[in-house]
Amino acid sequence: MNIPYRTRLALGRLAVILLVLVLLGALAWAGWVFWLSRYVVYTQEGAKLDFSLSEDMPSGQLAVPPEPEETIVVNYEDTAALQTTELGPLIGYYVEDTALAENIAQVKADIQALPAGTAIMVNVKNIRGGFYYSSAVSATRSSSVDIAAMDELIGWLKKSGMYTIACVPALRDREYGLHHTVDGIHHSSRGYLWMDDLGCYWLNPASSGTLNYLTQTVNELKDLGFHEVLLCDFTIPESSNIYFDGDRAQALTTAANTIVTACATGSFTVSFMGGGFTLPEGRCRLYLQNVEPSGISAAVLSSGVADPLIQLVFVTTLYDTRFEEYSALRPLSSAH
Repeated sequence: MNIPYRTRLALGRLAVILLVLVLLGALAWAGWVFWLSRYVVYTQEGAKLDFSLSEDMPSGQLAVPPEPEETIVVNYEDTAALQTTELGPLIGYYVEDTALAENIAQVKADIQALPAGTAIMVNVKNIRGGFYYSSAVSATRSSSVDIAAMDELIGWLKKSGMYTIACVPALRDREYGLHHTVDGIHHSSRGYLWMDDLGCYWLNPASSGTLNYLTQTVNELKDLGFHEVLLCDFTIPESSNIYFDGDRAQALTTAANTIVTACATGSFTVSFMGGGFTLPEGRCRLYLQNVEPSGISAAVLSSGVADPLIQLVFVTTLYDTRFEEYSALRPLSSAH
């Protein structure tokens, strides 16, 4: 259908007029809404219009930034760094039981004279089961050591800046074996516990009671501030008079793994002195004693540790420089 030119022209003009009217209407509506917004009141029931509001309401004041206050310095510690420290070599000293029995004050004085960071190993329990400090794990106390003085020494060591090691006879404990025969190693006759030449009973590493006892002791020493616990006498004695049902090496290896898993952390080390087992993975060391300088290489090869420069510690009274290639602890009495 052909629409005449004049009609098309008129329709175009009408469309333009309608578009202009729509735009004007939109602008008017927007202005109306903007004007009404000053009378909108918001209540709990919603928004409503209130035309009774005064036209002379104050317009408010320009916000001014507050005056600067005193700067507060916030100090924080990197907990990740505190919880994880590198395991390094040890050069230091061990405290002999005779020194603890004779004069703990002198022991403290001797340690104070050493450089900060020196490794110090202290026996905290004897092979008969007597604790040298106020332990919550056992009520058995050694009569040869001043318990109060030892408690004070342990508290001081925590703040001394030294690298501290607590030495615990692990599987040789006369007192615990006497009162927990189910956890002990029995004589081949199976009628009673096997006893060594020093009159001590030995504990079964496969016993849950033994593992619980050792784990509690290690964790207690960790809470007292020690950086490392050495479980010495961690072995099953070689004797034809011992009855042991199972693989000895596997029992010792499993026990070592259980204790390391339960106690070791990024900054706390669980170590062992003994034989017949594989050192577990994790933060731990193997201590060796009575090794002659000529036998160091053979001891390193037979130890089986992953990193002997870090994980192997020689406890010796000798000052042969070959020990310095690894870690070494010597008597505190020889330090000065």
